[in-house]
Amino acid sequence: MKRLSVLPQQCLLLMTCLLMALEAVPIDIDKTKVKAEGHVEGEKVENPDTGLYYDEYLRQVIDVLETDKHFREKLQTADIEEIKSGKLSRELDLVSHHVRTRLDELKRQEVARLRMLIKAKMDSVQDTGIDHQALLKQFEHLNHQNPDTFEPKDLDMLIKAATSDLENYDKTRHEEFKKYEMMKEHERREYLKTLDEEKRKREESKFEEMKKKHGDHPKVHHPLEKVYDPKNEEDDMVEMEEERLRMREHVMNEVDINKDRLVTLEEFLRATEKKEFLEPDSWETLDQQQLFTEDELKEFENHISQQEDELRKKAEELQKQKEELQRQHDQLQAQKQELQQVVKQMEQKKLQQGSPPAGPGGELKIQPPAEHKAADAPQHPAGGDQPLPPGHIQEPAVRTDPVHP
Repeated sequence: MKRLSVLPQQCLLLMTCLLMALEAVPIDIDKTKVKAEGHVEGEKVENPDTGLYYDEYLRQVIDVLETDKHFREKLQTADIEEIKSGKLSRELDLVSHHVRTRLDELKRQEVARLRMLIKAKMDSVQDTGIDHQALLKQFEHLNHQNPDTFEPKDLDMLIKAATSDLENYDKTRHEEFKKYEMMKEHERREYLKTLDEEKRKREESKFEEMKKKHGDHPKVHHPLEKVYDPKNEEDDMVEMEEERLRMREHVMNEVDINKDRLVTLEEFLRATEKKEFLEPDSWETLDQQQLFTEDELKEFENHISQQEDELRKKAEELQKQKEELQRQHDQLQAQKQELQQVVKQMEQKKLQQGSPPAGPGGELKIQPPAEHKAADAPQHPAGGDQPLPPGHIQEPAVRTDPVHP
């Protein structure tokens, strides 16, 4: 059966990326037999976000490749193995010059964006001497050794990165949801420990009543909104989202026979012949499943306890450091006050002895004038510099200036 993408912008690779966000199951349609309805010319078709940190770059590359007739034809006839193996990437050498130029521009923009993110991250920790080339190695969706041109290797890396990231999406989601449910149970049990026996019994009874009330929901072939109501205390909207994703995952596992992450009309018709398709009530909701065991919960609680102990130790160390800094500060303050008191006592003592007060460094605040010092010094005869003999009385100096009557 010939496979064509659902929309002109949704080639096989893009569908691989979008499946994680779509609510409905994608079905291949022969566009030559379908007449477009309700589409306004020039209207942009918005696709759900894949959640990848290079989502915008991925979309732009695919949109540009879709404009090349030769590549679009190869893409529509290629199977998933040809795409994953890199065979399709080699067709890039045959696209038009305009397409290659546009792809080169997109890659340079993506490299610049990544460098900007790296610089912002390094600036946040005040690091210098950034080696952008080394840090770009952590991004596996492009060839960082050639930052200027988009080559077949870039397309191959982009395909493999997107495929790998999205294949691990469900596994990662399952683990995160299990942790969420175990944390809820852990917090509930910890809360019960704080209650006395009578209150604990009331809480346990209320919990069982809410579980029963939530379990009395309509069968799942009805909309999920009838199973999970945000107005009901017993309904968890996080669980509703997980339920929706589990349904999508289950349908793809059961219907997508060749595992190319697309559902053909033939595959869909085969699925309708299965027993469970005719018996939708056979689906088990989350409340009917055991999401974790007691051993898993115990291990989870031990991990939480270890983290709390580490945080407690760090808090104690920080408190000790704070106390030590406070002690050193108090000690410096005491030394400062003691020094100020000593200086004050010295100034008071000098004032009592008739000496001019000294400054904080011991310098004199009042210096005697030079002429006072000269007047107080004893005069030597004939300008000599020898001391006067004992008992000698110095004669007054003779005036040499003319005397006027």
